[in-house]
Amino acid sequence: MTVAAPLLRSIAVLMGAVALLAGCSQEASGPVVVSVVGSPADFVKPLENLPDPGAKLILEATAQGLVAFDASGEILPALAQRWIVGDDGRSYIFRLRRAQWPDGERVAAKDVARLLMARIESLRRLDPEGPLDAVEAVVPMTGEVIEIRLAAPRPYLLQMLAQPQMALLSREGGTGPYRHERWGKALILTPVDQPDDGEDESPASAWETRILRAERAALAVIRFREGKAAIVLGGRFADLPLLVPAGIDRNAVQVDPVQGLLGLAVTGQGKLLDDDGVRQAINMAIDRKQLPILFPLGGWATTEQIVPAQLDLPRPPTVPGWADMTMDDRRAQAAAVIARWRSDNGDPPVLRVALPNGPGATTLFGLIRHDLGLIGLRVERVAMKDDADLRLIDDVAAYDSALWYLGRVSCARKVHCSAQAEAQMQAASMASSASERLARVAEAEALMQAHNGYIALGSPVRWSLVSRRLTGFMPSPRARHPLNHLFRSPN
Repeated sequence: MTVAAPLLRSIAVLMGAVALLAGCSQEASGPVVVSVVGSPADFVKPLENLPDPGAKLILEATAQGLVAFDASGEILPALAQRWIVGDDGRSYIFRLRRAQWPDGERVAAKDVARLLMARIESLRRLDPEGPLDAVEAVVPMTGEVIEIRLAAPRPYLLQMLAQPQMALLSREGGTGPYRHERWGKALILTPVDQPDDGEDESPASAWETRILRAERAALAVIRFREGKAAIVLGGRFADLPLLVPAGIDRNAVQVDPVQGLLGLAVTGQGKLLDDDGVRQAINMAIDRKQLPILFPLGGWATTEQIVPAQLDLPRPPTVPGWADMTMDDRRAQAAAVIARWRSDNGDPPVLRVALPNGPGATTLFGLIRHDLGLIGLRVERVAMKDDADLRLIDDVAAYDSALWYLGRVSCARKVHCSAQAEAQMQAASMASSASERLARVAEAEALMQAHNGYIALGSPVRWSLVSRRLTGFMPSPRARHPLNHLFRSPN
């Protein structure tokens, strides 16, 4: 008698789950147990919980976009099996692989085109001058081929399409590489196998399945230490101080070489923060040299600039005029600005600083409170969901362009912004040539740096804990670690 493929898969999943309950989950034949720092809500409505690590992980695990990143940051085929770029970079043609939605319906080009265009329209409201700005249409050419038509070339389009937020979902879910079932507070992920011959699928081996949890960093770290998880993903600076007191072997800690933004966006309104001199005083007053002492992490770099490197700018990024001043001179100048403001307006209001939970964030708040106190400003800590005057941004760059950095701290993101810089960004989007576009972006970068609407601190911190028996993991410049690239060592 032939057993139906779904039943065989369920039996295999159940066997893996029983092994986990018996305490044998980390044997070579068992499922790979994964903890990601976050909340179970990240799995339920991932698009609404971006950019949380759990939301990104479940999207890339169960709902492919056209392309994806591998662990090394290279572009891989995903829902598209291959593509060509034509018309001098204004046309991207993708041939879709054979795939099915969770209800068994064949994935068709017309559905992919519709879903992709809707996602593009949603995302470019937040990033109006990014690589999606030039998309004119997404059209099905045949049942298996779609074309993305651009008004102008955008060299970082594929990098943007590889982001987890570009995953395509029907009402029932995505196309893999895993399907998921709930198991208590965890998810069991089973590989999606869609053979072309139409025969029943063979059941997945237990080691191919993944048991996935989203949980507080402290619980994930302890679970790993006790051998109940093979890998912890989604670690950030806020949770870094947990590792030493938990007794985690430093060889298990893997740090991703990412670039992006870690700093404070000025999001409050009012007379104090509308003062150009006050915003500059806040930026000058923070002693970034203390950060590597507070967060001892090899190779981590602090910065005072929005854009950390030249990237696609026609010149090096703008360095603040006060960057070469001593810390004492910076603070003296900043304190004089606040004293002047106080004499004209009375005591400044207390600044609300929105930071995430975690001991690292508490440490950072202590530095901010100390440094701003030295120039005459008082601060209080509030939650990330609360109204705030200064709000932490902690994001990995989606694509390698100055436009990502500038767009992330622009008017569209409700950051205190420069109208002149915004005009240059809009002009860049409409530029008739690549050279003009880059020139406009360079002007916008200089204006935004001078505006002090964003207080850069350093590069984002992304870390993982990885068992010695787990292979296929590598530090990622995109902080992406596809679960289907992880394997167990037989020894």
